[in-house]
Amino acid sequence: MTADNDNTIQSQGLYVWQVDNLLAATASLNGHWQLAAGQSNAGQTELANNAVTSNRIATDTRTIKSGDIFLALSGANFDGHDYINQAAAQGAVAAIVSRPISTSIPQLVVSDTRLALGRLAAYRRQQHQDLTVIAITGSSGKTTCKEMLGSIFGRLAPTLITRGNLNNDLGVPMMLLELSDHHRYAILELGANHIGEIAYTTEIVQPDVACILNIGTAHLGEFGSREGICQTKSEIYHTLTDTQFAIVPDKDDFTNQLRRIAEKHTSHVIGFGNTDVSASHLDVEPERSEFKLHIGNQVHDINLPLAGEHNVNNALAAAACAYALNIDVSDIVIGLENARPAKGRLNSQILGMHRLIDDTYNANPHSVRAAAKVLAAQTGTQVMVLGDIAELGDAAVSEHQSLGRTIATTGINVLLCVGEYAPYTVAGAQEISDISAHAFADKDSLLAYLQPYLQAQQAKPCTVLFKGSRAMQMETLINALVEE
Repeated sequence: MTADNDNTIQSQGLYVWQVDNLLAATASLNGHWQLAAGQSNAGQTELANNAVTSNRIATDTRTIKSGDIFLALSGANFDGHDYINQAAAQGAVAAIVSRPISTSIPQLVVSDTRLALGRLAAYRRQQHQDLTVIAITGSSGKTTCKEMLGSIFGRLAPTLITRGNLNNDLGVPMMLLELSDHHRYAILELGANHIGEIAYTTEIVQPDVACILNIGTAHLGEFGSREGICQTKSEIYHTLTDTQFAIVPDKDDFTNQLRRIAEKHTSHVIGFGNTDVSASHLDVEPERSEFKLHIGNQVHDINLPLAGEHNVNNALAAAACAYALNIDVSDIVIGLENARPAKGRLNSQILGMHRLIDDTYNANPHSVRAAAKVLAAQTGTQVMVLGDIAELGDAAVSEHQSLGRTIATTGINVLLCVGEYAPYTVAGAQEISDISAHAFADKDSLLAYLQPYLQAQQAKPCTVLFKGSRAMQMETLINALVEE
């Protein structure tokens, strides 16, 4: 993109990256310009500000468009510096690198391109004074709560919402770099698989409202304990000032610790579940939930198009975030009632006489227990198809046994488990009841059991819920059943 396009870019509300603000954003990383091959390199002053004019920074050459800036990331099995000339050939106007290479486009040389991505995103966020940021984290429910918030705020003003699972130290800055000047809200999901990751992304996004949904056992192997998870999640409160808001879950084992930490940073602490925002008269149906929303001194009926008590809790969290920002309660109600589940989050479809529920997006012990409760509320024979839960470390065996016990207590009829830890889940379930529980070494053998089982049950409809960690790709079983 050339300087001639500058006015067009601004009228679209897109932020313009040029020589000066790129330098300013990366000053702490010793950012300096290296001119294109064949040009004089006497000093960066020879590079006029409009020599680089772009409204997009990209990290993947597969998505590079003419006028983009290419940021070269390096990992254990790849090095973006190997693709700079390819990016230039596709129309990139500059590259951000940690070491200069011979190429036809100017290069901004920094000490660490991964950190540069974060600095650029933080700089962009700081330039947008009219932006209000809501950041959410938790062991489970982040994606659903994010979609609910998007449904509330998206109808009020242009809103940037975390796309897919871009919630880590690379994904969060990538999302912030998609900000336009038109955006008035940003709903950002912050995930973590190690201590310090949320502290890093929170410094970048500088939330006005910071919400923790729950403290579960996701990534337990990385954190060592739920206390470690609590420590990590609570990092989301650390940048808050007394003009900003902390949202705390009332019904969590770590409620008191989270509230104490939040109160160190702001006096504006809102609880959801029992205190400031709560629900009563719950009626959880197979595909929806009805309840009365208590918010401030108001009470409103909600017809939530998502199943499960855990999704009522997600709705309360979303309502608390909106309430903190003085959003009218009628707008909160409309937003919640128009929310839709994300792909792989309790989506259902009919297969002959049977109902298949796809909850395969990901799994941790907390969300598996929630899914089992949803299944127990369904009609017909209730079948849970469960893949291994990853990243539990030394607690994997005991956690899978505990899951089996919990699932059995819900009263569902059939439990089919697949993976390395499947025998432990089955053993745990059979300790509690005479549930029909079976372990399979692989998905093919499970499918060979499930297909004829469903065919034999045509006179007695089943509801089959599929869940497992992302690495298990449990949705392939649904695809195989539907194709058959």
